[in-house]
Amino acid sequence: LLNPRVFRRREHGLKQSGQSLIEMLLLLPLLLLPVIGLVEVGRFAYISILVGNAARAGATYGAQGLAQSIDSAGVSAAATNDFQSNGQSGLQVASSDTCQCDNSGTLGGSKACTTTDPSVCSPGHWVVTLSVKASGTFNSLFKYPGIPRTMLVSNTANMRVTQ
Repeated sequence: LLNPRVFRRREHGLKQSGQSLIEMLLLLPLLLLPVIGLVEVGRFAYISILVGNAARAGATYGAQGLAQSIDSAGVSAAATNDFQSNGQSGLQVASSDTCQCDNSGTLGGSKACTTTDPSVCSPGHWVVTLSVKASGTFNSLFKYPGIPRTMLVSNTANMRVTQ
């Protein structure tokens, strides 16, 4: 009625499928580690891009004119608004401007400048450059050995101010 050879083959097949399941359960954590690492690297890159974009947004605001270049509150607000529009918070912004004398295409005499400083740059003209440094914090999802859980991400944007 029942062929013993067929019955043995079925028994053998059941043992093999259980072994495959156990092997997969043992290897699953090792297979997930690179995937989780890639997700973390992607998140870090995303925050880095957002910080860079925020620095450029602040520099773009300040580069509109001399009055905006010394308006550090306005520069900071422009950078923060750009950063927060992506659902992030915790951005620190610092801005500074420098003046250099442009004498036939050669820049020299770098100094801090204000709109109330009417120093003459003879025989050229003053070139004002705004520098905006934005810094944000990256928080990883998991604790990795030897890697800090939070990292500071900074980016600086420099733009020439319209005069």
